[in-house]
Amino acid sequence: MILITGILGQLGYDLSREFTKRGIEYIAPSLEELELTTEAGAKNFILEKKPETVMHCAAYTAVDKAESEEELAITVNGMGTRWVAEACREIGAKMIYISTDYVFGGDGKIPYEVDDEKKPVNVYGRSKLLGEDAVRMILKKYFIVRTSWVFGINGHNFIKTMLRLAETKKNLRVVNDQIGSPTYTVDLAKLLADMAATEKFGTYHATNEGFCSWAEFTEEIFKQAGLEVEVEGIPTIEYPTPARRPFNSRLSKKSLDEAGFERLPTWQDAVKRYLVELNTASGR
Repeated sequence: MILITGILGQLGYDLSREFTKRGIEYIAPSLEELELTTEAGAKNFILEKKPETVMHCAAYTAVDKAESEEELAITVNGMGTRWVAEACREIGAKMIYISTDYVFGGDGKIPYEVDDEKKPVNVYGRSKLLGEDAVRMILKKYFIVRTSWVFGINGHNFIKTMLRLAETKKNLRVVNDQIGSPTYTVDLAKLLADMAATEKFGTYHATNEGFCSWAEFTEEIFKQAGLEVEVEGIPTIEYPTPARRPFNSRLSKKSLDEAGFERLPTWQDAVKRYLVELNTASGR
């Protein structure tokens, strides 16, 4: 049996759909049943249900807000993950922990390998790295999967925001000096379900293929949606946010290749399929 934390999030939701499609039994605790700010809250449901695998998608993900809520972010992403890992060790369960490109410093232009130096530039990145360190220290049967720029049907994301802005604006200024890879949770969920069925433990990078800036991402969204909106690329310095963002979020997929896992489709193909899903969901 699989246990999915964070089923209300984009990835948790698509993981539940993927396991349903495969006919694999899963359970998904509510926020009240598995609560990551206390040890008992994080452990008790897992210890009671004794799943074979825990897919730990739940996290504090408000990147800018984390700068003023550092204690909460570190409790949920650091200590909460530690407690989940300890529960997994106690019952002998595998654990899949979803991490982020934000554990890196964002220097240079070369894609990061899994073992490159970690140098997070914001509280969110630091809190997720604490979670990674705890999983590695406590467990042998673990997958740490770093991803980036996630979008899915269930929740808020960049694509939905851009489409909403396009309803009232014909010109948008979007950052063009942060480079990374958009990731469709439908594609990531398939990979994670494949991983869960193996013993190929370790740390992985998983995003849709290809790299782009946020401005290029936006242009592709509007192009595929058939919207005439002019996108002006601007440097990060002209769009200040409470949390610093890494300029280089490129992640190498060498880890996937070496383990024999299939890479995800291109991000452009993912955007195309996601827009179809969005339109279907809205009845268009």
